[in-house]
Amino acid sequence: MVQRSRTSKGFTIIELLVVMAVLGVLAAAIMPLGEALLRAQKERELKQALWQIRTAIDDYKRAVDRGNVRLSSGETGYPSSLKVLESGVADGRPSMAGQSMYFLRQIPRDPFAAPELPAEATWRLRSYASSPDRPAPGADVFDVRSSSDDLAMDGTPYAKW
Repeated sequence: MVQRSRTSKGFTIIELLVVMAVLGVLAAAIMPLGEALLRAQKERELKQALWQIRTAIDDYKRAVDRGNVRLSSGETGYPSSLKVLESGVADGRPSMAGQSMYFLRQIPRDPFAAPELPAEATWRLRSYASSPDRPAPGADVFDVRSSSDDLAMDGTPYAKW
């Protein structure tokens, strides 16, 4: 009689279940980390977008103060909308007659806003006439805030950034 050795060729059901359980625990541990990394990326995008828009608003105001942008009576010197920063204004310098000044290549989006909204509509605007305690839109754009009511990872509201 020939005796066969008992060598296994494959995995048992128990071994496969143990491996699946370990993979499930690892996946459950990684998911919150992935979500936190995605949120941190959006927060970086928000900070950068706010910096770009606020710099463009300040550049527009400096151009007005230098006389490079002509104002109508009653205007504050701040842009009437975010779109003005992108579409440009006539350069008021005599040597640049017929040319335009641009302050943004494109309006950045609020990364926490609904994706179907146009970029300009993703921001809450504050006019020069409104108080810092009660920011409200008006005839010009003095500042922008996020339209999100969520809290950042550090506990501050995005709308206060």
